[in-house]
Amino acid sequence: MVPCPAMQDPDYVRRAFSSIADRYVVTNHVLSLGVDIWWRRLTARRVAALQPRRVLDLATGSGDLAAAIRKRLPEAEIVAADFCLPMLAHARKRGLQSLIVADAMALPFEDASFDAVTVAYGLRNMASWPEAAAEMARVLRPGGHLLVLDFSLPAGWLRAPYRFYLHRLLPTVAGWITRRREAYEYLGGSIERFPSGQAMESLLTTAGFTQTSTTPLMAGVSSLYVATR
Repeated sequence: MVPCPAMQDPDYVRRAFSSIADRYVVTNHVLSLGVDIWWRRLTARRVAALQPRRVLDLATGSGDLAAAIRKRLPEAEIVAADFCLPMLAHARKRGLQSLIVADAMALPFEDASFDAVTVAYGLRNMASWPEAAAEMARVLRPGGHLLVLDFSLPAGWLRAPYRFYLHRLLPTVAGWITRRREAYEYLGGSIERFPSGQAMESLLTTAGFTQTSTTPLMAGVSSLYVATR
């Protein structure tokens, strides 16, 4: 794979999420009007339908998705990993036990270790999207599944007002809640740059996945990508 430039500065991302860890969950719910809860539940249902025995939730943050998956699959082993220790402290409060400080660019797991890998709103923040996807493919068993939930840009008439919200209103509201406006000012640009739809499917195919699919959520404000190793 040809090396690609950094998509995000990992040091900046770690500092940003450390600074908002205590208010991260409530801020997400306010900014999305609670729809982010439904998006994660939908993803958890898709994971449960695959009946994996061992799941890795990357960039788990406060553990929202990992907890939703555990509720659907109480007998499965759910491993939650993040490179930001303050976020994992909040994940532990949700009762998650298998928590690991790990960088998704260099995972401390053997090849073919998991039946499913999930990442919600985390791939976009990683230093290299293609290299991170390739690392996820490495730790998945053949026939295993990757599920990526992340923001995208809606098409049609909704795109312009959504961009206004993304670049003008969202940083202001998030700044009021977290008192860390700067941690959200980069968000709009990161979403603009992040591949979506066919571009994301192509990225995953290059990383070694097949049977890729895209499910737009709320007219494309978020998208759920599913791919097979």
